[in-house]
Amino acid sequence: MRVLSVVTLFTPDGAYGGPTRVALNQAAALRAAGHDVRLAGGALGYDPLPDRVDDVEVDLFPVRRLLPGTGFAGLTSPGLRRWARRLLPGVDVVHVHLARDLVTLPVALDARRAGVPYVLQTHGMIDPSDHPLARPLDALATRRVLRDAAAVTHLTTDEAERLTAVAGPGLRLAELVNGVPVQPARPTPDGREVLYLARLAPRKRPALFVSAAQRLAVAHPDVRFTLVGPDEGEGDAVRALLARDDADGRITWEGPLPLDRTAARVARAAVSVLPSVDEPFPMSVIEAMSAGVPVVVTDTCGLAGRIRRAGAGEVAGPDEQSLVDAVDRLLRDAGAAHAAGEAGRRLTREELSIDAVRDRLESVYADAAARGAARART
Repeated sequence: MRVLSVVTLFTPDGAYGGPTRVALNQAAALRAAGHDVRLAGGALGYDPLPDRVDDVEVDLFPVRRLLPGTGFAGLTSPGLRRWARRLLPGVDVVHVHLARDLVTLPVALDARRAGVPYVLQTHGMIDPSDHPLARPLDALATRRVLRDAAAVTHLTTDEAERLTAVAGPGLRLAELVNGVPVQPARPTPDGREVLYLARLAPRKRPALFVSAAQRLAVAHPDVRFTLVGPDEGEGDAVRALLARDDADGRITWEGPLPLDRTAARVARAAVSVLPSVDEPFPMSVIEAMSAGVPVVVTDTCGLAGRIRRAGAGEVAGPDEQSLVDAVDRLLRDAGAAHAAGEAGRRLTREELSIDAVRDRLESVYADAAARGAARART
């Protein structure tokens, strides 16, 4: 099958996070199964633009900021749009990793106008919003492309409900989880480290991780606490907390890390912690479990039910004390931590492997292509 896959942004430091990692994993798995997949996206920070990212062939195009002060939403890539338009007549399905931005929305609109079946994957990024730009953008573009998509994938039931709240009933919804390649058994962790691997963005709550680490460091003088990820608005708050107390250098922020190094980095940790609220399906947590690292998430995480059921780590409440208690339990009981890590490996192998995701995508694409063919005959 000939597939065009488009994601908003590639950067050397992985600033766009999970959607880019998901797109790379999917493209690699589909190509290995014999499909012709072109993976394209906007790019910032490269000189020159690479033709491969994490050993996956990509087509990258410069982006510029059309709307200052709007983060990723204000990015646009006219070159990517022109290139994608030329490819549309020759593909079977377009897969758009959709956000309310001016990179992916135009590609989805063009596929809609051209009558090419397209699949939308929103990664929890499209939900009811009171942002002043959301209402006009939804009226002009978002609702149209959602309603006419051959399939709109969702990670959780909650995400499906939010998509319906934005676009109305009748969406062609299809469940699709995130998946990762099964990792080999990891080596013995390099010392005792509690790792936060995510963007330093408000929803991720890195400052809460630091506050919890400051308390945990007193009870666990042999443990290091490390943040790894690019600054997406919370860097100053993290720096201020570390300036007041970094536990004699045991609490650190290493900065960003390229996407192709995240799996190896998390495998070195003793515990992986993501204190986000309303996080749909975090790739960093799946990567940690695949490597056999016990995880800590909050009860609003889309993976919380699976983690609790499998015994793959701890599910904390939204408050700092609950987070401290959850991490403390894993640090105090090495046997329980090891068992949680093994449970996480089983969970990813059985439910969250990239092979299972590939099989599901093949089915979704086949249905989309058949729908497009039927429409062309009418």
